[in-house]
Amino acid sequence: MSAKRQFRIWRGDETGGDLQDYMVEVNEGEVVLDVIHRLQATDAPDLACRWNCKAGKCGSCSIEINGKPRLGCMTRMSTFGDDETVTVTPLRTFPVIRDLVTDVSFNYEKARETPAFAPPADVAPGDYRMQQVDVERSQEFRKCIECFLCQTVCHVIRDHDENKQAFSGPRYFIRAAELDMHPLDARTDRKEYAQAEQGLGFCNITKCCTEVCPEHIKITDNGIIPMKERVVDRRYDPLVWLGSKIFRRGETPQTSVTTARPGSATPGSARGGVHSHAGGSHDSRAEAQAQSGVNWHREVPHPTAPAVDDRGKLPLTELTFDRAAAPSPFGDDVTFPLPPEHLNFAHPDQNDKH
Repeated sequence: MSAKRQFRIWRGDETGGDLQDYMVEVNEGEVVLDVIHRLQATDAPDLACRWNCKAGKCGSCSIEINGKPRLGCMTRMSTFGDDETVTVTPLRTFPVIRDLVTDVSFNYEKARETPAFAPPADVAPGDYRMQQVDVERSQEFRKCIECFLCQTVCHVIRDHDENKQAFSGPRYFIRAAELDMHPLDARTDRKEYAQAEQGLGFCNITKCCTEVCPEHIKITDNGIIPMKERVVDRRYDPLVWLGSKIFRRGETPQTSVTTARPGSATPGSARGGVHSHAGGSHDSRAEAQAQSGVNWHREVPHPTAPAVDDRGKLPLTELTFDRAAAPSPFGDDVTFPLPPEHLNFAHPDQNDKH
């Protein structure tokens, strides 16, 4: 049983493009990728689309369908109404190469920056032993097929391209969490690395990455939140802070976790070996202000009203906006990363300070 269905597909390249309408035959039980292949065989032989396994295990066919990042091979046509127009666009967070194919090299650059598993020095290969509970904790994160849907839906870089240098994204937060939970990993600075180099502090745990994961990995609950708790325990627990002051007195402070690997060129060393406690700014002056605690002379930015249509209502889709991203809830006059003078710290006595 087949029927003609309306499709709107983005066509273009890095110089620009637009949505084009197609009427395509759809058969019972087909997925969106099937329809794209039929479209390539009939009306649009030059349509570019990345795919490989067509079984939901390679992550290659990541696209945005009706505004939501999904796998083309796992999105059945039966989920849409018979008279519903299916809009297919490339992943918005990454640069377009052509049509539905985007340049996702950002993710591989972040993967190269992440320190690999460090085997224990006193255990020979083949003698590694782990409890089953430890295996299960990290095994969940190993199910990742690197479709990068969690990366493209994360608003930290989806709406603010300038954050990409200081932000690794959910995919590599769970990689850091997996290694930090691994009982045989010899590195002890995974938490510091996540905070200082990966931009873990940018994440405000909206769980949008968990919602789009085709492997149903609990990215936020089982990876990011535990990692944030470990960072808080290490950096902000008063007893831990006091102990570090007592037992490490007289030591030269190590300003970057990546400086522990002598002779290697690292992102931290390229920026002068500065921790990013000031929100990924890597500015020594901002670092000093962030370490001192509360910024009493801050200027709190004022948010702007969201864009509305002629009826006074919010638009239903991002495609109606005249720019790539929806209006920022922080206001159009706010840039990210926030400058140090705009950092807002809560303090019970802040109103008494001058």
